Amino acid sequence: MICKIRKWKLSDAKDLAVALSNKKIQDNLRDGLPYPYTEKDGLDYISAMLSANEDDTFAFAVTADNKVVGSIGVFRQGNIHKQTAELGYYVAEEYWNRGIMTVAVKQICEYVFSKSDILRIYAEPFAYNIASCRVLEKAGFQYEGTLRSNAVKNGEVIDMKMYSLLRTEI
Repeated sequence: MICKIRKWKLSDAKDLAVALSNKKIQDNLRDGLPYPYTEKDGLDYISAMLSANEDDTFAFAVTADNKVVGSIGVFRQGNIHKQTAELGYYVAEEYWNRGIMTVAVKQICEYVFSKSDILRIYAEPFAYNIASCRVLEKAGFQYEGTLRSNAVKNGEVIDMKMYSLLRTEI
């Protein structure tokens, strides 16, 4: 299965809504996403990503089987962290455990490091999300440590893990 990242299109909103209207997906993401996630929510998100500053926001659709199966983005931080960016991603449940996200993570990191002055990309998956941790490890990210009691998700206090990839490591 060939996985590629590409710029969002407004016509992707329906596939985006299908993927995000899944509690299992949302349980592994930060809060703030509507549930159920509608096609209008998808249009709003895609519009925001298409109009974002391209030097600060690197947001792409993840495609496989000629359709959108997920989302990936790298977001520049501010102030003294202006050359650091946070990575976030998800893939539709029916595409879990196929290696798609590892390929997408490698693609976006290569893109960001080649098109910007970003020096470090980091990700903070929930510690219980073993699959996400494995994606990062397989994509070459280094585990830096556990952020203890770092978040509250679904009413539970949880740990998060810190991973990073440096420009010099790619």
